[in-house]
Amino acid sequence: MPFIFRQKLGAIEKNTFIIHFAYSIIEGIILGVLALNEFVFLKSLHGSDIGVSVLFQFSVFVLTFSIILNEWSRRVKNKKKFLTWIGIITRAPLFLLVFFPLDVAHQPNVWMYHYIFLAIFLIYYFANPIIYPVINQYLKSNYTHKNFSVFYSYSTIANKIVMLLITFFYGLLLDWDYNMYRYVFPCISVLGMFSVWLLARIKHNGEMPDKISIPLFKSIKRTITDMRLKMKSNKPFRDFEIGFMYYGFAFMGTVSVIAIYFNKALDLNYSSIAFYKNSYNLLAIILLPLFGKLLGKIDPRRFSAITFASLLFYLLFIGLTTYAPWFIWISGIKLYYTLFLAMLFNGVFAATMALLWSIGSAYFCKNEEASEYQAIHLSLTGLRSFFAPMLGLGVYKLVGYTGTFTMGVVLLLISVIISLRSYKKYHLDGAPKSDTAIFTDPQIEK
Repeated sequence: MPFIFRQKLGAIEKNTFIIHFAYSIIEGIILGVLALNEFVFLKSLHGSDIGVSVLFQFSVFVLTFSIILNEWSRRVKNKKKFLTWIGIITRAPLFLLVFFPLDVAHQPNVWMYHYIFLAIFLIYYFANPIIYPVINQYLKSNYTHKNFSVFYSYSTIANKIVMLLITFFYGLLLDWDYNMYRYVFPCISVLGMFSVWLLARIKHNGEMPDKISIPLFKSIKRTITDMRLKMKSNKPFRDFEIGFMYYGFAFMGTVSVIAIYFNKALDLNYSSIAFYKNSYNLLAIILLPLFGKLLGKIDPRRFSAITFASLLFYLLFIGLTTYAPWFIWISGIKLYYTLFLAMLFNGVFAATMALLWSIGSAYFCKNEEASEYQAIHLSLTGLRSFFAPMLGLGVYKLVGYTGTFTMGVVLLLISVIISLRSYKKYHLDGAPKSDTAIFTDPQIEK
């Protein structure tokens, strides 16, 4: 932090960073709790495999509406009031969890509580397709190009440090009493509303009046047409999203299966799960400053190849745990040797993806287009969520854990190849390249 303020920053840039930093800390508390959400559903509520897949799917499915909701939010004149109400509407339902009975799993109508739990989080996640593009637009407009990824990485570090601590203590709390989620989520509800209110304090530089002046549905139609044109004409961005598509199927197709694998095959308790999540987040915290600077210096497609490759090795070592199931117990933590190696690669993935997924799309466009490009990126994420989680669950039912992890490794290998081939073929501005080596540093457009 002192390093930040020794720089010559304008008042808007400094104020934006302070608010974004505080927002990231509060969101770190929330994400630390949500990190164990799938396991709360499996272990505390005795939810089904399909239910936990749907829970994850909801978090991504809502992004399908990013283009529509982004266009709607652009038209709202009072952004502060609008975002504040979005926070209240989507976070308030978390209060309902305090009324869940003790030992939900033994209730005769347990299925009803499963549906309520899923519905509450569907509402919660519906704020994301509005909030994510807003963050991208605000930061891209208020940060200089040099500081954009660097400042974002510092805020993400704070987010992950807090998330790490909360996940650890929340895991211990749930091991002590698996019903404690009933009291934690109402607190998260209040924090969630406050964090969105805080985000709305960032100075907003206005919208493009030509799009706001036309009717909403006509504007949405034009935005969708613009999306197709951007994907067709902006070849580097198109390839970036194609690589993300293969990655997305690999990630979404395995994330729920990994949760099932940890719970059923490896029989991990809450403390062990929290340990593994914290170990890779700790490494991500250490690596984020390095990768924050790196993203500002190299082509985002090369950066994405690093991200996809790190997840590939993460899945590879998780899969090897079945064939090398050696572990030791340390202070109530079940430590598998191969899982520890997997978490090292997951740390690299967490550090790079925290930057790439959030702000990677902004490097392919002008400042005023940042929210549109991020909305396209999020909508494509939501689109693949219709198929990927259930596809992964279906593969798991047919061929088991190894087949599912192998599928993920192959898809990630394809995404790495696509990213590097695109980097070799096109400059960031879309101009064709001559046959140069893949690892030559490109000129990054400002």
